Amino acid sequence: MSSHTQSMEQAPMSQPQRQWQRFTPLQRLSRYLVYLVIVAAFVISVRTVEVIPEFLFDAPQQMADMFARMWPLEWASYPTTIHGALMETLHIATLGTLLCLLLAVPLALLNAGNVVASPWLNWLARFFLVSSRSVNSLVWALLFVAVFGPGVIAGVLAVALRSVGFVGKLLAEAIEEINMGSIEALRATGASTASVLIKGYWPQVMPAFFSIVLFRWDINVRESAVLGLVGAGGIGVVLSDAMNLFMWERVATVLMSILVVVLLAEWLVVQVRKRLL
Repeated sequence: MSSHTQSMEQAPMSQPQRQWQRFTPLQRLSRYLVYLVIVAAFVISVRTVEVIPEFLFDAPQQMADMFARMWPLEWASYPTTIHGALMETLHIATLGTLLCLLLAVPLALLNAGNVVASPWLNWLARFFLVSSRSVNSLVWALLFVAVFGPGVIAGVLAVALRSVGFVGKLLAEAIEEINMGSIEALRATGASTASVLIKGYWPQVMPAFFSIVLFRWDINVRESAVLGLVGAGGIGVVLSDAMNLFMWERVATVLMSILVVVLLAEWLVVQVRKRLL
């Protein structure tokens, strides 16, 4: 064996250098395009809003003046005006949540593919759920105020129809994630549809059901507080009247009362979930 051949065997074979990159050129270009679109959208939005500089620079002074007018709070108006409106707001949230279940539960069952195997019925139920979520509660309240007039009925219906899409969608997802072993066993024994729903589906869905309903009631308490701004009853009516009459001390009392009620509702939901789940 020649010395040249031995030197080639001893020398390590040179390998091409690999260049590691986190992103490919196409991915980097896509990221830059996204950044460019975000910046362009921000610039266009700022130009469209047409912010008045004088009002913008004067805002801190105006806010300080408004907060000064809100102090001290008008606690004397709470037992005569605010308390009853707060109770009405809680009633709107509770009745709206209970009423939404009459529509949300059947739609959730129709939307769940492991309960109803018809794609057409699944699509129809999904259409109603999406339609309910796509309209804000204030818009629902405006529609029902135009139909039924100002009052609690408009608020209850607005909360109910707004909640149907939320409760129905989450409940349908919980139903589709259950273990189908017990369901197939019940069906194999010849159990009726009602028995399968009650003894097969319900025990597995029950924790998610109570969690969803309690969470939605908590949200409805907050939403019901502003429905009165469009005439749908509740504490929002008192808030709207106080703002229109420039009674800032009463406005501060109303806002503080709403904050306390929301915190109590949050605490109550947490305690109930600990007991039930």
